[in-house]
Amino acid sequence: MFNFTPLLGAQSASPASQSLLEFDGGVKVLIDVGWDETFDAEKLKEIEKHVPTLSFILLTHATTAHLGAFVHCCKHFPLFTRIPIYATTPVISLGRTLLQDLYDSTPLACSIIPTDALAESSYSFPSLRDGSNPNILMQAPTAEEIANYFGLINALKYSQPHQPLPSPFSPPLGGLTITAYSAGHTLGGTIWHIQHNMESVVYAVDWNQAKEHVLSGAAWLGGPGTGGSEVLEQLRRPTAMICSTRGSTAMSRQSNKRDEALLSMVRDTVAKGGSVLIPSDSSARILELSYLLEETWQKESSKGDSGSPLRNARLYLASRTGGATMRYVRSMLEWMEEGIVKEFETATGAAEAQEQRRNRGQQGGAKNEDDKPRAPFDFRHITLLERKSRVTRMLGATEPRVILASDTSLEWGFSKDAIKSLASDERNLIILTERVGELGGQQKGLGRYLWDLWNERNTTSEQEPLAAIVNTSGEQITLRSSRAAALEGSELPLYQQYLATQRQLQNTMQGDSGTALESSADVVDDRSSSSSDTSEDSDIEHQGKALNTATTLQHARNKLGLSDAELGINILIRRKNVYDYEVRGKRGREKMFPYVAKRKRADDFGDIIRPEEFVRADEDDQVGGEALRGDTSKKENAVGQKRKWDNVTVQPNSARRALNGQPKRRRGDSNANGANDGTESSEDEPEDDPDKVEGPSKVILGTEVLQLNCRIAFVDFSGLHDRRTIQMMMPLIKPRKLILVAGDEAETNELAEDCRKVLNAGSGDAANVVDVFTPTIGMVINASVDTNSWSVKLSRDMVRKLQWQKVRGLGVVAITGRLAAASLQPNPKEEEGALKKKAKLDAAVALVADSDRMDTTPVLDVVPAHMSAAVRSVAQPFHVGDLRLADLRKLMQSSGMKAEFRGEGVLVINGTVAVRKTATGKIEIDGGAYSFADPKQSATFYQVKKQIYEGLAVVAGG
Repeated sequence: MFNFTPLLGAQSASPASQSLLEFDGGVKVLIDVGWDETFDAEKLKEIEKHVPTLSFILLTHATTAHLGAFVHCCKHFPLFTRIPIYATTPVISLGRTLLQDLYDSTPLACSIIPTDALAESSYSFPSLRDGSNPNILMQAPTAEEIANYFGLINALKYSQPHQPLPSPFSPPLGGLTITAYSAGHTLGGTIWHIQHNMESVVYAVDWNQAKEHVLSGAAWLGGPGTGGSEVLEQLRRPTAMICSTRGSTAMSRQSNKRDEALLSMVRDTVAKGGSVLIPSDSSARILELSYLLEETWQKESSKGDSGSPLRNARLYLASRTGGATMRYVRSMLEWMEEGIVKEFETATGAAEAQEQRRNRGQQGGAKNEDDKPRAPFDFRHITLLERKSRVTRMLGATEPRVILASDTSLEWGFSKDAIKSLASDERNLIILTERVGELGGQQKGLGRYLWDLWNERNTTSEQEPLAAIVNTSGEQITLRSSRAAALEGSELPLYQQYLATQRQLQNTMQGDSGTALESSADVVDDRSSSSSDTSEDSDIEHQGKALNTATTLQHARNKLGLSDAELGINILIRRKNVYDYEVRGKRGREKMFPYVAKRKRADDFGDIIRPEEFVRADEDDQVGGEALRGDTSKKENAVGQKRKWDNVTVQPNSARRALNGQPKRRRGDSNANGANDGTESSEDEPEDDPDKVEGPSKVILGTEVLQLNCRIAFVDFSGLHDRRTIQMMMPLIKPRKLILVAGDEAETNELAEDCRKVLNAGSGDAANVVDVFTPTIGMVINASVDTNSWSVKLSRDMVRKLQWQKVRGLGVVAITGRLAAASLQPNPKEEEGALKKKAKLDAAVALVADSDRMDTTPVLDVVPAHMSAAVRSVAQPFHVGDLRLADLRKLMQSSGMKAEFRGEGVLVINGTVAVRKTATGKIEIDGGAYSFADPKQSATFYQVKKQIYEGLAVVAGG
C-alpha cells in the first residue's frame, strides 16, 4: 500500500512544499517542512496533527520552500525533535545559515500567535472577545537552538542506501530503505528513492538535469556501460514517481544564453551610471550567481582594459549570514561540479608552489594580492555585507553598484531595503531571477507584483532576452512593513497565560518539566514594560503576575481533564500517591520511566565557556577591583565587553598584522580591492540590529507607498527542469504511476496532459496505461502497485525439502508444490495430541480447541510421487543476484590475474576477457573465441565465469 497526500504545494502559487507518504503497516514519511513568506502558523496545522504518527522525515533542498518551518516545528511541536530526520550535509549546513538569516531579518518569521490560541488560554481578557488580535509573536529561537535543531539531522551521502531508524511511536519499518541522489538545482539537493516491500517510490521535486557553473545535473542518467543514455537502474521503472511542475511551462533554457543576457544587462546599466539589484535566496541559487559574477569581474580585471564598464562598478553580496554560508560552501567542494574541484586543486597547488619558492628565497611569487591564486568562493571582487548599517552606507553611495541581496520574494532580507533606495532612479535596474509566487493564495507581495508587472509589459519573444527590459515609470506599490515592539499593558499577562498553557501541554505529552519554552520568570522582565515604577510597585506587580501564572496553570490542568489512560506512563509524575504502572505488553516510551536527560548547552566548539569564570586576580584588579564572578553589573571595559570610542588601547603593530603582512579583517568584511568605499566597519559599531527587541514582543504591521521609476528585467536563474527535459526523461524513467505537485493549477494540468501523451504513446493495452494524478492540497492519492499476493503455510515435509541459497543476506529457493485447503490437510500429530487431551479437558475448553483448528490459510505441500512426472515444471533455471564489476575486479586480482577497467564500465581481464554490465543488469562476457584458439587463455575465460556464477544464485525451474 502506498498513499500520497500533499499538505502544501499542490496546484498552488505558493512555493511551500510539504508531502506525506504512507506505506503498508502504518509507516508514515514526511518529506519537507516548507513555508512561504507569510509565515502563517495555520499552514502547519496538518504537520502538527501527523507528528505523533510519523516514522521519519526527509529534507530535499536548503530553501525556505522546503525547510523554512523546520525550526518552528522543532521549537513549538513537542514530539517533533524525537523523529529521525535525514538530509545531505549541504542541506544541513546551508539550511542552518538560511534560517538564521531569516529569523534575524524579519520578526514575522517567529509567527503570530493565532487569536483562537490566545482565547483558549485566557478567557478573562475582553479585548479578545471582539476577535481582534494583538499580534503577539511566538518565542523566537536563539542561534544556539537553531544549531542544536540542525544537529539532530542525520547526514547521508549520495547513492548510499540506508535503513532509517523509526521514531519511538512508529511501527516497525519492515526493511524500508532510503537512498539520496543528486537533484541539481541546489547544493546537496536530493532526489529520494524509497523502497518498501514491493513499493519503489521516487520523490523528485525541484530538479535540474542541466549542468551549471557550480552544480552538477540530476543523477537520472549514467548507468554503467550506457554512455549516459539510460536511467540508473535504481531509479528506473518505479511504482510511483512524485515530480514537480513548477517551471515546466518554459520550453528550453540554455545556460550560455542565460549568462550572456544577465551580463549584457549589467554592462549596459553600469555604463550609464546606474546600479543593478539582483534579489536571490541566501543559501542556494545565490551560489551560482555569485560564482558567475566573481568570474566575470576576474576576467575583466585580468584583461587590463580600463574601458570596461565593470571595472568601475563595485560588487556586493548582502546577506546576514553570507560569511558563514561561504565558509560552509568552501568545505563542500566535493558536492559540486567537477570543474570546481579541478579549479580548487589548481589553486591549492599554485599556492603551495609559491609558498615553497618563498621559503627557498626564490623569485616568482605573487607581486600583489590580485595575483595570488584563489580557491572557489574565496572572493576577491565581491564584498560581503552582513550588517544593516553597512548596507545602508553602501546604498547611500553614488557610484555604480551590482548588488546580490536576499531574498527573492523581496519580503524580507536586504533586498527590500535595497529596492527602496534604488527604485526612484530610472537608470537603475532590478533583475528578477525567479518567478515569485503569491502570498497566502491571492495576496501579492512585492516580488510577485514586480513579476506580474514585467509579465504584462513584456512584449518580446523568448529569443530576444536583451530586449526584455520594461520601464516602471508612474507605478506605485503599497509595501507591507513590519517591526517588532515590546509588549505593553495587558498584553504581557496575556502572553504569560498562553505560555503557561503551552508549557503544561508540552509537559503532559513529553513528561519533561524542562521544555524549550521560556519560564514565567524569563517573561517578567523590566525590558518588556515601558513603566518605571518603584521597587515596591514592582514587587506587587510581580506578585500579581505570579498569581496569574498559577491560576492559568490550574485552569490548564482543569481544562485538559486527562484520564489515567490518556496520561499513560506520565501518571507516575502527574498523579499523587501513584507508584506503580503496568508495563507488560507496552512498547516504546510506555516501558520507560518518564525522565528525559537535559542536554548541556554547547556551540560549534564544544561546551559554552563563560570568560568571567576564568578571570585571573590581576585582571580583577584592572577592572576596578570588583570581582566578575557573581556580579551582574559589568563594567564597560570588562573582559568580553567593548570599549567606548575614546577609550583606545594602543597595541603593537605586530599584533594588528596577519601572517602575510595584511591587516586583519573582521568576520564578514571581505573588501578585496582594499578601497575605502564607505562600508568598512569600526570597532564601536553595534553587532545587533538596533530595532531588535529583547524579551516577549509583538509585531506592528503597516504600509508604505513606493514610487517606481527604475527598470525591471527577468533572467531565469531558477535552475529547474523545463518542458523539453520532462518530455525526454519520462519515457526513459517509465514510472508506473505519476503524481504531479509543486506548481500552480494551469501548469500542472498542462504538464499532466503532455505526460499522458508521452507515457501512453503506442500503448494499446489498457492494463499498461500509466495513471497521471494531479492532487490538490489534502487530497489522498492511492498509488499502490497492482499486485496479487496470498499467504500460505508450508507443510513440514515441504520445509525439510527446501534448499536455501544465500544472496547478499537473503534466502532464495525454488518451490514446486501442491496447494490444498487447510481443512483437507490434517496433522496426524495434532490429531493424536487432541485425542489424549480430550478426556482431561471440559467441554468448553474442547470447543475452544476445535475452533482454533479451523484455520482458513491454505497449505503448500510436496507433490506426491505418482504425480511428480505429470506436473514437472518446464521453466528454465535463472540467476538471482546483482554482480558488481568492482567486486569482480578485486576477486580476479586476488587470484593473480590482471584486471582493469577500460572504456565505459568494461572490465578487461588478462587482456582477453571483457565483462560488461548492461543497463538492465545483464552480464555479458566476451572472449570465448580466444579461449578456443589459445589453450593458455581458456583458464581465464572459465575462471571468470566461475566467479560470476558463485556470486549469483541459480534458481532451478524444475
